[in-house]
Amino acid sequence: LNPERKFGVVVVGVGRAGSVRMRDLRNPHPSSAFLNLIGFVSRRELGSIDGVQQISLEDALSSQEVEVAYICSESSSHEDYIRQFLHAGKHVLVEYPMTLSLAAAQELWELAEQKGKVLHEEHVELLMEEFAFLKKEVVGKDLLKGSLLFTAGPLEEERFGFPAFSGISRLTWLVSLFGELSLVSATLEERKEDQYMKMTVCLETEKKSPLTWIEEKGPGLKRNRYLSFHFKSGSLENVPNVGINKNIFLKDQNIFVQKLLGQFSEKELAAEKKRILHCLGLAEEIQKHCCSRK
Repeated sequence: LNPERKFGVVVVGVGRAGSVRMRDLRNPHPSSAFLNLIGFVSRRELGSIDGVQQISLEDALSSQEVEVAYICSESSSHEDYIRQFLHAGKHVLVEYPMTLSLAAAQELWELAEQKGKVLHEEHVELLMEEFAFLKKEVVGKDLLKGSLLFTAGPLEEERFGFPAFSGISRLTWLVSLFGELSLVSATLEERKEDQYMKMTVCLETEKKSPLTWIEEKGPGLKRNRYLSFHFKSGSLENVPNVGINKNIFLKDQNIFVQKLLGQFSEKELAAEKKRILHCLGLAEEIQKHCCSRK
């Protein structure tokens, strides 16, 4: 597969996601054949990583060679980077959440459309084996009630946003499985001195079936997902071990390249955008709800 042209890529932020992105771009995969890694942008002075050169943000924005930006920095900086790269006429792939407000996401999508550029928000959680298993399990079933609890170590809100935003992949699972949801109530219990927080969100489906989503973070809490879905035809308690999530970032890159090549239908793009904006809107509503109760 020899593409007639390659899109020049710069990776912004070289933490865990950025490092995986750089690895995928340099390995011989079908989608990587359409992409050419030009350099990376980092606030740290790193010089080069495995032969890939660090370049300044200014150079990345002004370079004719750079046509695509992968934004892999912390969530609080996503909005600003997306805006700068779109204004500079570049396509953008960004790790979730793309922004920490619904209005900002809507504005950036409008900007991308004006510029005729692809704005793609990564959702690797939808490319996991567990999600594929769940999708098959719930199809055609009537939900009576459900819950999803996620536990993990502490996360800095200043960098990653309010828990409803930093945990948006769990919300995305629920919306992708059960359709659009509405907020019933939300509470946040916090002990800052212990780096502990617990957010409890009560949602309901369009058929009024209740769904509870809990994010619990604190020292010593292992990264885990516990779920329980009750249907008219039986129950599903937690996901069996369904295999390793192989190459989920690469699968996401394949989707992005298909968008660059115009291989996604308008209908598919519109459905994805609707889901993403719905989840960001819910996250914002949850945040307002929790903050108004304080």
